[in-house]
Amino acid sequence: VQLQASGGGLVQAGGSLRLSCAASVHSFNLYSVGWFRRVPGKEREFVAAVSRSAGSIIYADFVKGRFTIFRDNDKKMVYLQMNSLKPEDTAEYLCVADSRYPLNYYSPLQYDWWGQGTLVTVSS
Repeated sequence: VQLQASGGGLVQAGGSLRLSCAASVHSFNLYSVGWFRRVPGKEREFVAAVSRSAGSIIYADFVKGRFTIFRDNDKKMVYLQMNSLKPEDTAEYLCVADSRYPLNYYSPLQYDWWGQGTLVTVSS
């Protein structure tokens, strides 16, 4: 499985960005996918995930109401729409995937497949 994230950049506080992650994998619909973020010196932090059936969508408390995760199985893509961005959202965002079910979506240890990060910088 290969995951390619894109869409990061510099944005002012209150602005929006949409991150994209393209998956190179057969049967993408059998994978739960999600996003973590990483700041130097800190542990990877769960942001959002969507189950393989899209029946479950999970968010970290700090992004509820601001971020939306969605997937397009036909295009083998997962997206993270980020609105009302705050300076504390500044991080490298990584997309993840795993085919196990059920899955502890919040734990980075549950995901076998990680893409390279895309950097999001929110200025105040």
